[in-house]
Amino acid sequence: MATVSMKCPNCGGELIFDPKSQKYKCEYCGSDFALDEISTEEAATQAASDVVQEREDTSDNHTQQRTAGAEDAAVLYTCPSCGAQIVTDQTTAATFCYYCHNPVLLSEQLTGEFHPDQIIPFEIDRKQAEDHFLDFVQKKKFVPNAFFQKNQIEKLTGIYFPYWVYDAEVDGALSAEGSKIRVWVSGDEEFTETRIFRMEREGRVSLNEITKHALKKSDQVLAEGVLPYDFSKAEPFHMGYLSGFYAEKRDIEYCELQDEVRGEVQKYTRDMLEDTIQGYTGVHVLSDHIRTVDEHWAYTLLPVWTVTYKGANGKIYYYSMNGQNGKTFGELPIDRKKVLSIGILIGAIVFVIMLIVGYLFFT
Repeated sequence: MATVSMKCPNCGGELIFDPKSQKYKCEYCGSDFALDEISTEEAATQAASDVVQEREDTSDNHTQQRTAGAEDAAVLYTCPSCGAQIVTDQTTAATFCYYCHNPVLLSEQLTGEFHPDQIIPFEIDRKQAEDHFLDFVQKKKFVPNAFFQKNQIEKLTGIYFPYWVYDAEVDGALSAEGSKIRVWVSGDEEFTETRIFRMEREGRVSLNEITKHALKKSDQVLAEGVLPYDFSKAEPFHMGYLSGFYAEKRDIEYCELQDEVRGEVQKYTRDMLEDTIQGYTGVHVLSDHIRTVDEHWAYTLLPVWTVTYKGANGKIYYYSMNGQNGKTFGELPIDRKKVLSIGILIGAIVFVIMLIVGYLFFT
């Protein structure tokens, strides 16, 4: 399987995508390039990589290795920069070489049917992500001190996760009865008047950017907790955006999500039609008919900064942040010693206050 390493035209160093400038930056000579400036360079790198790959395919020492029939089998690649072997799983599409630390793009993971339709590039760089992380954690008074340590912050990782984004045009029709009740008193008697109205509602509803994660090994709550994204900033997919980050390819097909999403679409449409009925004491829906006129699924890579932490209880805690707008989500560990210390301190303060009040009251 071909690997791609994006090279600087000036010095031959590795290029990475810089979220701050939205350009490709060389950390060796400091040059930066727009996407169209490196397209030719990337193509040349790809061609060279393919030649290397053909040679590797004939060698027993440099072959792709899989465990037959195992979904979580390890896959072996060769780093195009230093020649070291890189071991990943079957969904990894971009990673780093463990030995030379250069970014490596596993190009064939995102080709053919797995070629993404679009990507939202990172807008928050690593420094901003670390600041967001520390600001988020420092507001949590009972987080273990180890969560603030340098080695923990260094685990913060930028990953492009795969999602399915669904758009639909839906025709909906709804029949309902609405009641209006009027109560008044005349003399010693109370009167109630109930009027029943028949209503018909119909219309076309556009539902856009319904987003579902497409990776089995990622936590659904974690993956969807960083939503939403601004899809007006989505770009046609280009491998260059992955350089300097990790990336995963999908292993959930949209057909597996169709029933769930279409059920949500029907509910959204029905609710929107019902919301047009106003001014009645009560409303009873008699029937509805929801029909999808047009639908479109877009395979999309979205940017997420994430970090994991193993608590004293052995539980793995996750923190994630939207790599576009900084929205944070996650469950943080609690230091029980801190909780106990605060509890004892508060208890001591309350006890002292009670002693003082008791002394003043009885003297």
